Amino acid sequence: METVKEYVASLPDDRRKAVAKVRATIRKNLPKGFVETYNWGMISYEIPANKSPLNDGKPLMYAALASQKNHMAVYLSSVFAADDIRDWFVEEYTATGKKLDMGKSCVRFKKLDDLPVELIGEVIARTSVEDFINIHPSVNKS
Repeated sequence: METVKEYVASLPDDRRKAVAKVRATIRKNLPKGFVETYNWGMISYEIPANKSPLNDGKPLMYAALASQKNHMAVYLSSVFAADDIRDWFVEEYTATGKKLDMGKSCVRFKKLDDLPVELIGEVIARTSVEDFINIHPSVNKS
């Protein structure tokens, strides 16, 4: 696979519908400067390599959306990078009454009803490219 369209088309029907809904929400809320690509085997929202502050020539991933073997996942780098965003996100997620299944930067869900999609849109919209660069640990090594 080489494109987002091919990736989405390859998914089973139920996952294709769930991924399409989350993808539409992310795209609607994605701040200017981030682009959608197919990278790392998933749909990636990133600062392109030619505009990335990293010196390794690679893009800087802001978020991603993937269908894994046993679940789907939304990867949220801003939640990983900033304690205040993570605390806000966990509090808001818990307030929805849905069970949070979260790794360090990913939120796993088995079906769309398990995920507060509107909250995903809010967390995506919350951080500009400039703010993300300022909080990202790969850019700001101490």
